[in-house]
Amino acid sequence: MFPLVSTRRLLHSSLVVCFRSSPPAACSALCYIALMMMRRFVPLVLLLICLAAPARAAEPDALYPAIEPFRTGMLKVSPPHELYYELSGNPKGRPAILLHGGPGSSSSPDGRRLHNPRRWLIVQYDQRGCGKSRPLRELRDNDTPHLVQDIEALRQHLHLGQVQIVGGSWGSTLALAYAERYPQNVSSLVLRGVYLATAAEDDFFYYGGAGSFFPESFEQARDSLPHPERHDYPQQIVSVLQGTDPARRLKVARAWTDFETRLARPESTEEEVTKAISDKDVETVGLMEAYYIAHHCFLKEGQLLQDAGQLRAIPTVIIQGRLDFVCPPIAAYRLSQALPGARLVWVQRGGHSSRSPDVRAALVATIRSFDSAPLIDAR
Repeated sequence: MFPLVSTRRLLHSSLVVCFRSSPPAACSALCYIALMMMRRFVPLVLLLICLAAPARAAEPDALYPAIEPFRTGMLKVSPPHELYYELSGNPKGRPAILLHGGPGSSSSPDGRRLHNPRRWLIVQYDQRGCGKSRPLRELRDNDTPHLVQDIEALRQHLHLGQVQIVGGSWGSTLALAYAERYPQNVSSLVLRGVYLATAAEDDFFYYGGAGSFFPESFEQARDSLPHPERHDYPQQIVSVLQGTDPARRLKVARAWTDFETRLARPESTEEEVTKAISDKDVETVGLMEAYYIAHHCFLKEGQLLQDAGQLRAIPTVIIQGRLDFVCPPIAAYRLSQALPGARLVWVQRGGHSSRSPDVRAALVATIRSFDSAPLIDAR
């Protein structure tokens, strides 16, 4: 402890002497002694404040700390296809299955950081032909109905009851398709950057609507195709990426990935765009995405909206960036209109990418709101 009594006596005696001799000297002495006391007591006061203050919670909208899977595996779902999956978080927690975008992308380490790992069992997997699933870029038996059955096969394989489904972009499409087929197995839906797989959405992306925001990148992508004058871009991309010319494959894949990356992350610098592209398997993403869209995602026109009534009893939150140039916000709005019980969260400064800070914040906050939601566990 600091000697408070001796300090007070020192201050009193010093001031008496100074005032008797010279008032200005007294002022100088007072300032000097006060400074010395501050040097001695301020650290103590700050320490006491820190000890008395409650521990600061994590930033409410920050990602949870990075974690590693506690289990990985391969699930055989058809003669050619094996799915890579991984489990993170709490083995006895409420289950959530995360669906990656694309088609053609893969699960991401950041996906493990959207849920509280103490409360949730976090399930991620790579869809057919993608990521660590095998065989890579395999198009046989690769369509939306098969992908829906894969989610159900994985749920059963892991002995899960009702599951939360989280999906963004193409992942939202697949989430809707699964939930409409198996509504009884879904505890909640969290959808981001909604894509309903309609002709209007595809035309916007491929034939100039989205290109008006990044015309130079769009023209580069368009001109990489053998017949840019024809409006069958997805079919042409598939044809090139299944060809035998590696230089041509890479040129087309990179050009279209560059265009989509700029749309998804319009705030990015050139260096950030270059890094994002280098981190992707551009040929896999390019092939799978174009293949699905060339086949209208193996869905009937308007199917997901028409069947949205199946989701009436499922708590649903739709998170949509106002500045989404990949999946125009009208799709999220129309889905919310078809689901009066759903909550539509507009992210005013958000784009398409889940890496957008405001979009990510909305995702984490939304998932946190389900931490204690009722859950029927049939495990």
